[in-house]
Amino acid sequence: MKKLSNFRTKSCVGLLGILVFVSLSGCTKSSSDNEVVIYTALDLMFSEPILKQFELSTGIKVKIVSDTEAAKTVGLVNKLIEMKRKPEADVFWNNEIVRTIVLKNKGVIDPYVSKNAAEIPASFRDKDETWVGFAARARVILYNTNLVDKKDAPTSIFDLAKPKWRGKVVIGNPIFGSTSTHVAALFVVLGSEKTMKFLNELKANDVRVAPGNAMARNLVMDGEVAICLTDTDDANGAFLKNKPIEMVYPDQDSFGTLVFPNTISLVKGAPHSDNAKKLIDYLSSVEVETQLASSKSAQIPLRSGVKPYSERFDLKTIKAMEVEWGKVAEMLEQSNKFVQEVFLR
Repeated sequence: MKKLSNFRTKSCVGLLGILVFVSLSGCTKSSSDNEVVIYTALDLMFSEPILKQFELSTGIKVKIVSDTEAAKTVGLVNKLIEMKRKPEADVFWNNEIVRTIVLKNKGVIDPYVSKNAAEIPASFRDKDETWVGFAARARVILYNTNLVDKKDAPTSIFDLAKPKWRGKVVIGNPIFGSTSTHVAALFVVLGSEKTMKFLNELKANDVRVAPGNAMARNLVMDGEVAICLTDTDDANGAFLKNKPIEMVYPDQDSFGTLVFPNTISLVKGAPHSDNAKKLIDYLSSVEVETQLASSKSAQIPLRSGVKPYSERFDLKTIKAMEVEWGKVAEMLEQSNKFVQEVFLR
């Protein structure tokens, strides 16, 4: 009986030790608690340094998820929708706005009021506080000055469908990225009939379709095509390479050009929501917008006090299209279906 009693005593002591170990292990902060997962559609060459700065200043590990260039935003948005029931992402940094609103409409992102949101103009903030915009880009016409005289350069998107530019214009794939956003915005601002007429005329004028805006830009700056529609960040990349190109903000005497911001959102059910909110505060700060404005991407600052990359990227000098972003998001599916039928059939 004494041996049995000793065995029981040793067993109880051993079990107690195991329970103490398990209890202490449960109280130790998991390494995964000190991280945040961000899906970002902004090019990594611009987004990664900013995210690394946040990591260094806070000690919070940032896990970055991106996607391929041409379909980057669409790919990330689809992943977020697929993982709605069990999200792995905490924050979505989109380089445009319309598909962020698509996520809002599908219940994928949650409201969060950043302490820096009040500094952003109301037209670039969601009234329901599910996203805040910062550091914009604009749609521009880019032309090769060796192939196009300045006096003949197009000043409207409608000029691109004129016979004199037949086969000399290239656009990015219109079902992806900012080109698809631009098309959906035209459907809303100009109406379906006028926009469909323009797109059909563009197709009939033998417009070329490149996989993305950067590739469209490359064709122009290398002299293979005379003109393209692209974004200001891609245009500045050509300026920095001292290529023979010039940039035009289209339709400045009428409805204006599309100016669209980066957006930042809190993913619904974010596994690391506290860290996510800290990251959103950081990304929507004046310091980050200043950094993006001064970078090679020449993002257009939305805050009045932030210095633009140069005068040509100053929001005050650009007539922006007046857009109801919610209506553009609602139009996206219809406009995408139309451009597929026209350009990709």
